[in-house]
Amino acid sequence: MRALWFFLAGTCGGVLAGMGMGGGTLTIPILVLFLSAGQLAAQFANIVAFLPTGSVALAMHVKNGLVETSALPYVLLPALAAAAVTSAFARDAAEWLGRVYGGFLILIAAFGLSAGVARNFSSR
Repeated sequence: MRALWFFLAGTCGGVLAGMGMGGGTLTIPILVLFLSAGQLAAQFANIVAFLPTGSVALAMHVKNGLVETSALPYVLLPALAAAAVTSAFARDAAEWLGRVYGGFLILIAAFGLSAGVARNFSSR
């Protein structure tokens, strides 16, 4: 039964990656909160899962003309720098990073909720 839950977590992450969102936004909390994986193990699993799913999603988005390559350096370079800096102290600051990530998820949820509410009111 536990394998089924891991399968479902991976499927949810893959669906989100296919839509252009970070699959780890859902996969990491599922692994940590519901499947009792450690934070670092969940992050590692997300990175390993991201490589093939991200590659396939990127290829499909490029094929469909949905990638604006002129903006790539402005997004890619800061993202690489931020990933290098945070991964350098992730082991020592796992609890702090978990709290920051939790706050990030709350902000994303609040933004999505407010955008949905605004969209519903504007369509009436």
